[in-house]
Amino acid sequence: MNVEERNYLVLDKIIERYGDRPGGLIRVLYKAQELFGYLSRDVQTHVAEKMCLPVGHVHGVATFYSQFVTAPQGKNVVRVCMGTACYVKNAQDILNRFRELLGVEPDETTADGLFTLRTTRCIGACSLAPLLTVNESVHGHLSVYDVARLVDRYRKEGPDEEVSPVEHKRQRPARDQRAAPPPN
Repeated sequence: MNVEERNYLVLDKIIERYGDRPGGLIRVLYKAQELFGYLSRDVQTHVAEKMCLPVGHVHGVATFYSQFVTAPQGKNVVRVCMGTACYVKNAQDILNRFRELLGVEPDETTADGLFTLRTTRCIGACSLAPLLTVNESVHGHLSVYDVARLVDRYRKEGPDEEVSPVEHKRQRPARDQRAAPPPN
């Protein structure tokens, strides 16, 4: 039995466990993505058949939620935050620089399979704006000048080496609120 066949057997057990629960489809798709790396048409069709759902419904859920991907991803998935705090601090320029250096548009993977470029609405670390993630590492207080360094750094890393996050630029500490004069 090959790995793919084993993954389908595991997926069937997950469907048996969560398939009839409220929100079960989301959980099943999440686990399927963990097993297969992405939600291919074949995986979506399998889930639909096993859960007695229309394939269109499963595909609609898989493409609606940004945590699901329906194509193979690169070794390094770059997610540029385009939330309000990041956007007003020039996240679009950072995204454009990645597009230029990698030669791909958002939701595309480089020909060498090293990078997938994505956008996200909010990472939840607005104090680090503008920021992005590469795989699980968060990189904050970025400028367009940091992009080439990040691309080079992740290009040079070996297949099993872990990359530590870029050091954040230091900001002045906030004034002590007790020392501030009262509002008028």
